[in-house]
Amino acid sequence: MPRLREVPKAEAHPFAQVIYKVLFGERDPVKEPGTATGTPGNWWTVYAGVPGVFDHAVAGFQFYRSPDRKIAPKLRELGQIRAGYARGSLFVYSQHCKAARDAGFTEEQIKAIPHWQVATCFNEVERALLAYTDALVLQGGRVPDGVFEVLRKHLSETEILEFTYITALYDMHAVISKALRLEYDDVDDRMVEVPAPDGTGASSDVMSMVDKT
Repeated sequence: MPRLREVPKAEAHPFAQVIYKVLFGERDPVKEPGTATGTPGNWWTVYAGVPGVFDHAVAGFQFYRSPDRKIAPKLRELGQIRAGYARGSLFVYSQHCKAARDAGFTEEQIKAIPHWQVATCFNEVERALLAYTDALVLQGGRVPDGVFEVLRKHLSETEILEFTYITALYDMHAVISKALRLEYDDVDDRMVEVPAPDGTGASSDVMSMVDKT
């Protein structure tokens, strides 16, 4: 379950009440969770714990979906889906597999997101945007000049800035989702000690045994 309290319908601030109704109908999403896409819906109920955070996050969604955006939705989705995968957020990655499909990507392309570097189904600007996304998410913004040169070849400065902002925004959402164990990111950390078999002694240090040979 989420690490922070979920806000029930009766306690939600006015704007959250509006969004709750759109997503959950007349249900209280804390008592009766579940969205049309199959998620628990606790991203919304946890973010509602701070009305300003909730409103700011929803405004971010409205920003990237606005018809005023210059970056094409299909190109924008490359950053969102790859950011989810690279950051290890099952929630962001899964949701944007669906969004990428709606934006016009083929099943081959969606399945190739994890190994885009060796895939042949992306064109030059798509590969550059995927490389740029990895630089933003995995390299902390350390972008090779060669990648940026390809972006400049195909995109305007406005498109590049919009893509950068939206991708970084979704990297943030992926991090928060994992940290607070929201939606599909409510999973235990795999990094735990695997116990040695019974009767092997307290140490079970293989290398100490090798040292004695």
